[in-house]
Amino acid sequence: MSKKNNVWAIMPAYNEEKRIGKVLESLLKKVENVVVVDDGSSDGTYEEAGNWPVHILRHPVNLGKGAALKTGCEYAVSQNADVLVFIDADGQHHPEEIDNLLREIKEGKDIVFGVRKFDKNMPAILKLGNKIISSVMRFLYRINIKDTQSGFRCMTRKAYERIRWKSTDYSVESEMIARAGKEGLKYGEVTIKTLYSDKYKGTTVIDGIKIVADLVWWRIKRI
Repeated sequence: MSKKNNVWAIMPAYNEEKRIGKVLESLLKKVENVVVVDDGSSDGTYEEAGNWPVHILRHPVNLGKGAALKTGCEYAVSQNADVLVFIDADGQHHPEEIDNLLREIKEGKDIVFGVRKFDKNMPAILKLGNKIISSVMRFLYRINIKDTQSGFRCMTRKAYERIRWKSTDYSVESEMIARAGKEGLKYGEVTIKTLYSDKYKGTTVIDGIKIVADLVWWRIKRI
């Protein structure tokens, strides 16, 4: 991906010293501009990221995924980014699939969501939680996104400026969708591979309950 396209990848990272290097190696083959936000890691994540030609930002304490994504987005926008790609640091996402997301942007979509296959590769508890959250999203917001919790997505700068979120935690993925629906943004979905390096990594049952509660509260407040 050439610099003239001004595509920036935003990578929140928390204690991913062992995996982030491999992810960055693959990512830099697709996107020239990468922002890593070390969200208060207690391991060598910051130092490992420093071995690669990326922009590194650091939270002194862990603030949460939503906060890390916003920090990265604000920096990229300040550098005149046109398109923002969100990708996790743990190897769950395949950078080679970024072109598929960007193709939808080129075709006029404001925001594009990566949709995982709900197969045997996805832990059962995460599969159930995702389906429940997606159902609540459809009921409350009339938005039919097959995989609301996938962190692999991209959006235009203008879309980001219209849906700036307040969530600091894992509710961020859902708030993006709720705000995108309110703003009437054009959205697309792209099938992506399902990969879990750590079977139990990701949102917990408590996180899922909070996300559903947030969806209800946002609806009441009409965010």
